[in-house]
Amino acid sequence: MKQQLHVAFVTIGQTPRSDIVPEMLSEIELGFDRDRLVVSEYGVLDGLEGAALDAMRAGEGEEIFATRLRDGTEIAISVERTEARLNELLHALDGKVDLIVMLCTGTRTEPLARTLVIEAQSVVDKTVEALAASCRRLGVIVPLAGQVGDFSAHHAFDGETVVVSASPYSQGDFEAAASQLADCDLIVMHCMGYDSAMHERVKAKAGKPVLLSRRVVAGVARQLI
Repeated sequence: MKQQLHVAFVTIGQTPRSDIVPEMLSEIELGFDRDRLVVSEYGVLDGLEGAALDAMRAGEGEEIFATRLRDGTEIAISVERTEARLNELLHALDGKVDLIVMLCTGTRTEPLARTLVIEAQSVVDKTVEALAASCRRLGVIVPLAGQVGDFSAHHAFDGETVVVSASPYSQGDFEAAASQLADCDLIVMHCMGYDSAMHERVKAKAGKPVLLSRRVVAGVARQLI
């Protein structure tokens, strides 16, 4: 009997992430026996509602994450409070699963002692860093307008970087975002919530190479199974 690998997908929102995990698994498992993986999902906001959920929302002046609740609703949450709960969750999973796949490209996480973590931000940013060295102008799409100004504080790439917003959770205008980035050499969709259909819309409008974060992360996960 083949040894199974327990993979945990961790989101800063609520599970299940039916908008992300199935598409990623279709790429991760391509050509492999589907029984090879045991898959579970964990969310920072799981089990929270009412006042407890409201306490996670970003206040005025706070850095924000955009994520999705179980019913598909977009929510803007505090980076500081989210990362604190996220690290508690990751340490609780340490040693209980074989591989953790992060579903956010903006988090700062603490290293674990017993479990491999595919830290999406590092994987995506290092890939972009390698490509950006040959770019005159790099375009980046993030979910919320409030994240545009904060992006450069946490991500440093060579050359000029132009950041625009389009939400994957609330009917973002991807054609408008792509038009603003049409003179860039490379466009990065810097959120795991962006899917292949959104990727195609941006690519068709801008006519430039477009990097989809979830595909980059799925490619790394595939190598580990």
